[in-house]
Amino acid sequence: MTRRGHLVPQLETRQLNRETTHVDPARIAELLAPFLQSPPGPPACLTEAQVGQVSAYLDLLLRWNARINLTAVRDPESMVTRHFGESFFAVRQLLREQEAGSRKQEAGVRAIDLGSGAGFPGLPLKILAPALALTLIESSQKKAAFLKEAVRSLALTDVDVFAGRGEDFPSTADLVTLRAVERYERTLGTAARLVAPGGRLALLIGSAQAAHTPQLVPAFTWSEPIAIPQASARVLLIGTNQPG
Repeated sequence: MTRRGHLVPQLETRQLNRETTHVDPARIAELLAPFLQSPPGPPACLTEAQVGQVSAYLDLLLRWNARINLTAVRDPESMVTRHFGESFFAVRQLLREQEAGSRKQEAGVRAIDLGSGAGFPGLPLKILAPALALTLIESSQKKAAFLKEAVRSLALTDVDVFAGRGEDFPSTADLVTLRAVERYERTLGTAARLVAPGGRLALLIGSAQAAHTPQLVPAFTWSEPIAIPQASARVLLIGTNQPG
């Protein structure tokens, strides 16, 4: 197994460390608090271990982002809110629906994050729901290498990285997530095909895309779009693949 750091050339290590700006764990928890609300239930609180995972993940993302442009967001606190916050918000909503809908327990759930990129929302999903089985699908080999390193660094289990196209992935899942991808309509079709009968498709998209998504995938039953905190035109849209 490749050790942490072996994928980063040694000659670049000092430069990458200089470009890493640490965010205090208490500040991370403060920034994420608005995204962990889930009315009418009580808000979720990340454990100390989960905050530590977010902190380690953020540091790794900052180092790698200096080399392979995983995200256009450069400010560490903005990364926390725009990437981690949005992802945790979606996960909270999905877990709340699961609890209310007499679905499988977390340990029996298979999840796919399509076009995972820097790992959002897939890895935050795993942090909040560690018992589920997760596959991250990413066609960029450099980004897939980052995802593998993140999984190792965070000591996550039952997580696979499929370094290929979603069209070539041979299985389906109970939950498929998709966030802000190019060629949305084409990728949406691929995502829908990956959802098992009775499973759910969770989309983190713009409100304009959400408005016409039900017409693009009419076989699914769609929820009302849920506004994402601190985002003027971003929503979570959840569809259910109705059997037969």
